[in-house]
Amino acid sequence: MREFLNTERVDPEKRLVVERTKDFGEIYEIFNTSDAASQSDRCIQCGDPFCLNKCPLHNYIPQWLKSIAEKDLEFAFKLSNEPSPFPEVMGRVCPHDRLCEGDCTLNDGHGAITIGSIETHITEEGFRQGFKPDFPGITTSKKVAIIGSGPAGLSCATYLLRAGIAVTMYERSDRAGGLLTYGIPNFKLDKKIVERRVKLLQEGGLELVLNCEVGRDITFEEIADRHDAMFIGVGATKSKKASLSGENAANVYEAMEYLTAIQKKNFKVKYDKQFDFKDLNVVVIGGGDTAMDCLRTAKREGAKSVTCLYRRDEYNMPGSKKEYKNAMEEGVDFTFLAAPKEIILGDNGKAIAVEIVKTTLGAKDVSGRQKMEEIKGSETRVKADIIIMSLGFDLAVPSFLAENGIETNSWGGIIINEATHETTTAGVYAGGDCFRGADLVVTAALDGREAAKSISNALLK
Repeated sequence: MREFLNTERVDPEKRLVVERTKDFGEIYEIFNTSDAASQSDRCIQCGDPFCLNKCPLHNYIPQWLKSIAEKDLEFAFKLSNEPSPFPEVMGRVCPHDRLCEGDCTLNDGHGAITIGSIETHITEEGFRQGFKPDFPGITTSKKVAIIGSGPAGLSCATYLLRAGIAVTMYERSDRAGGLLTYGIPNFKLDKKIVERRVKLLQEGGLELVLNCEVGRDITFEEIADRHDAMFIGVGATKSKKASLSGENAANVYEAMEYLTAIQKKNFKVKYDKQFDFKDLNVVVIGGGDTAMDCLRTAKREGAKSVTCLYRRDEYNMPGSKKEYKNAMEEGVDFTFLAAPKEIILGDNGKAIAVEIVKTTLGAKDVSGRQKMEEIKGSETRVKADIIIMSLGFDLAVPSFLAENGIETNSWGGIIINEATHETTTAGVYAGGDCFRGADLVVTAALDGREAAKSISNALLK
């Protein structure tokens, strides 16, 4: 270990831009055994590891880095899969620059350990060699229902099944995975990765019920009667509005409806062809990871031009720096310090441009963030055939919550006992975006894991 003075940080190879923008294949190669070992050998094995502490799941990062440096893949595989329900997903989609790698001791001068890439290598190489996470089979008479098959639901199912508890998962879509399936494009996360994890859970005893929306196809009460406890992980899927004049025009779309349609197209199933944007000028309003996903998807779909409008500067973008860099490489145009003021409509009622005003960043507010100020007289227009709004997500509050005594707060988030994840209705637990608001995959996974522990303790005591 501690080879950081002799070995530089190396990131996995990326496919060439001219190749990767022609398809939706993942852009990063996976480390081979030699590269994973040499990069792991850079770790200095801190006495108080900041990477572990910054990881919401508190993954055993230094320990599996040491195992990989010593070429003990089997032990690293077990360590990696213990606190994390799907490390090969986290290795691909976590914002490592803001979490584990961002707090790596070597980040100041030597280059952080490539934690995410090594995490991906461990599980992918482990699967290739025949390793699998352990599931004991259903060993108890207890049954738990999970509503929603996104990151929180899959995580909760993982740890309940490890405890030998039977799980039935209800998903309104035609495939499991939630955000992992329909919200994150293939070039970041190949859907075979998600399908493999779901299959492992089914082999461990998961009963998956697809195309089943609670409150429409089955009642909450029916599910409650059949199970000893429930977990709600329905996520945050309602797009935020900008309250701009003209934003309801027919060619102004929400980010998630666009990403979902194109993913269905990639699945080769029926999709809404109004989302074919080939040879059109696409403008995306927003600066987070979902905005980057829309921009990069539009490039792959053959848009004539793809432009991102963001009201602050590059430094203040809320998304991952890695995703912004990838979008830049792939030919996306960025217009910073530009606040949308109005969607300009043509004679046919469709959007033809976005009127923007230039902004500047002034003094910091009480939170430490610079205030955004508009520059008078700087209005201009950006031509657009298609506009995609990517301003974040709110909660679409299901009616079955209030009907069953499950209380929500002022913005629709489910109120829970944060020590146990139990809602205001006994025996019903919740976690992920329906509790936090739109957040990270890793925090949803944390909520699912901790809720599963509480459920197991309550049912098996």
